[in-house]
Amino acid sequence: MRIILPNPRGFCAGVRMAIDVVDRVVDLYPDRTVYVYHEIVHNRHVVGRFKDRGVVFVEDLGEVPEGSVVVFSAHGIPPEIRQIADSRGLIAIDATCPLVTKVHSEAVRYARKGYQILLIGHADHQEVVGTYGEAPDSTLVVESPEHAETIEVADAEKLVYLTQTTLSTDDAGDIIRVLKRRFPHIHEPGEPDICYATTNRQHAVRQIAPEVDVVLVVGSKNSSNSVRLTEIARNVGTDAHLLDDASELRDEWLGRGADTSVLITAGASAPEDLVAAICRTLLERFGGTIEQWDIVDESIEFALPAALRRLMKDEGVEVGSGLVTVESGISSGELYGAVPLTVSARSNPPTLTEKVGL
Repeated sequence: MRIILPNPRGFCAGVRMAIDVVDRVVDLYPDRTVYVYHEIVHNRHVVGRFKDRGVVFVEDLGEVPEGSVVVFSAHGIPPEIRQIADSRGLIAIDATCPLVTKVHSEAVRYARKGYQILLIGHADHQEVVGTYGEAPDSTLVVESPEHAETIEVADAEKLVYLTQTTLSTDDAGDIIRVLKRRFPHIHEPGEPDICYATTNRQHAVRQIAPEVDVVLVVGSKNSSNSVRLTEIARNVGTDAHLLDDASELRDEWLGRGADTSVLITAGASAPEDLVAAICRTLLERFGGTIEQWDIVDESIEFALPAALRRLMKDEGVEVGSGLVTVESGISSGELYGAVPLTVSARSNPPTLTEKVGL
């Protein structure tokens, strides 16, 4: 069996930062219950591992006792949640991904300038709920090209679009094309809102999927970016399946048995050990080789939330650099079951503007 692993895959810096925040908060307060508002990231295993350490996940801050410690998830929250946390005297640490915070800031800035905001995304996704909450009187959510064809705006001359960070660039591009055709003067963000990690992983799948028999995407069903990777593989004509871990592997997906070529990638919130376990399982069953294709260099770092750094200093805990770093790495033979052959296939993913073609 030929197994191809794209680099990058798995945790992006925003997800790594959010997980690291909860890790540090649990260590900081070993004798207190740590609460997290919403799943810290959309991955069943990540959430389960924190539950095993005593972390309690809630969907309503009313479930959090006054004065308790609460972490806000990576997806962002509307301002009203911060107000509730303040009113209940909660020790709140915001683990919102900095790229989501950027979109929140854009929404506030454009609303203050009197713009109407067309927010491209899934209305029920926590990230969109948070962004919408920053400027609810100025924002309309656009979920599809069909929706974009019929949506009515107050002033087509003072209009801007923003996007959910975890969308497929293909899907976002389809909607943006409609909006630009209907509203030629619509403004766009200075930098694309779709997360660099989402773009990079999608680009890798588009590049490699036509070369293989099947694509396996490691991620949970409620992970928007994981679902998008599966859809993108299918859109280029390759069979694709989304699975949480090796226990969900099905032999019927591997129709050519040991002769099957498989691309294994992961959503931005999937732990590396889950990817490695699938590789080991396939090698044990079928033998074969692993190739790591280096598509994009994704070395990046984000700062830990200021509130956490202050709490650590107050407790006499060394903060260190205060940075969370994610680097494009090499898969180890011990972890993956074989030493991967590294293939240099670097390329620059097209920007959303290039995909829209306008």
